[in-house]
Amino acid sequence: MTENGDIMKHNTRKLLMHLMYLLLTAVYSGIYMFVWEKYYNRVLSSDRITTDHFGWKGNLMILFIYLVLIYLFGRIYNSFKVGNQPRSSVIYSQVLSLLFINGLTFMQISLLERALSDPRPLLCATGADIVCAVIWSFAADAAYARLFPARRMVMIYGSRQAVSVVKKMAAHDKRFLICKAVNVAEGTPAVIAAVDEYDAAVICDVPGQLKNDIIKACYDRHKRIYIVPKITDIILRGGEEVHLFDTPLIVCRNGDLPLEAQIIKRILDVLLSAVALVIASPFMLITAVCIKLYDGGPAFYVQDRLTKDGKVFKLYKFRSMIVNAEKDGARLASENDSRITPIGRWIRKLRIDELPQLLNIIKGDMSIVGPRPERPELAAKNEKLMPEFSYRLRVKAGLTGYAQVMGKYNTTPYDKLRLDLMYIENYSLLLDLKLMLMTVKILFVSESTEGVEEEQ
Repeated sequence: MTENGDIMKHNTRKLLMHLMYLLLTAVYSGIYMFVWEKYYNRVLSSDRITTDHFGWKGNLMILFIYLVLIYLFGRIYNSFKVGNQPRSSVIYSQVLSLLFINGLTFMQISLLERALSDPRPLLCATGADIVCAVIWSFAADAAYARLFPARRMVMIYGSRQAVSVVKKMAAHDKRFLICKAVNVAEGTPAVIAAVDEYDAAVICDVPGQLKNDIIKACYDRHKRIYIVPKITDIILRGGEEVHLFDTPLIVCRNGDLPLEAQIIKRILDVLLSAVALVIASPFMLITAVCIKLYDGGPAFYVQDRLTKDGKVFKLYKFRSMIVNAEKDGARLASENDSRITPIGRWIRKLRIDELPQLLNIIKGDMSIVGPRPERPELAAKNEKLMPEFSYRLRVKAGLTGYAQVMGKYNTTPYDKLRLDLMYIENYSLLLDLKLMLMTVKILFVSESTEGVEEEQ
């Protein structure tokens, strides 16, 4: 088949998947509008109940707002990303999105009625939505596997780092199928010949000029390209286009947040962390009592951590390990770490041990969103291996962040650096809000709290 024929076939398959997305959106909207018309679109006057209180224009606006919520939370939680994540993750994302969408919708209805509305109709609608979401996720996953078989790929690499990338891609065998690995030492002709044999190429730690040649070859042949970015790639990706004359320019601002962004970020930090502290205080009190009763040791644990510009501050946590857990020196928690107490395992799994850091945010040591604060001694070790590790300190450390949401506790330091730089170089208020909402999603994902492997 010709390249144009392949492209047309691929676009047709994508169109079919988009129709499935629209079908689920239509189902959600239909269920909601039924409940709206039957139970909420009415007003009680002195002698009777008037239905269709808002008229067709008002109903259209109600539907539009609901569709906007579906779109926003679908994007935030990737709830329509069939094929890019396991089916269970799609279902989890759908359920989480529905809880937020219908929760906000209930608040909207209550505001319109100027009273607390009856939640039962919307709760029933949410239950029906979840059933539809589960059925749709199974059907969409099967359709995706049939329409988009795993891409046959060639790995083009220049170091051992490619081994870990291959292992991670192998875990997504429904989408990626690494058929061949070619080292750049084999020469450009061999690499380009390998590109011709497969549907896509993965480029990992390839020198600059050869990487350019491979990218151009793939682009010319309509081959998809997956690039494991270097630090310089991430910095360039966060650059801003400047048009001063007829030669395009990209300016890189070196990770410094504008003054107005720093002010807005600080105001939000104080307001949101103060509200969160009030809400979380009962849970914090219960946690402190449980830790104290377990072994009589202190409920809180104070550590030196690094924040913006390498400043050292005292970070507060609930103690999740035995007393004097680091008498032999600082090290990250490993899988099945014997130092973690039974209560500690639960509070680490639910992230309750992080709640005292709300005090650090109010004090100004940290932000709600930013790179995870590293310990000085561990940061020093990492900087010996990769001096760029200090780039993470261009902004304040955060309670949550890009690396925490997209990565895991046991993500390698180099991968954490790349993820944090992606946040710093692409900073925006909307990105902060998105990461805050995405943090809710990972609270119940056990993989995100896995300890590091012993060799790591």
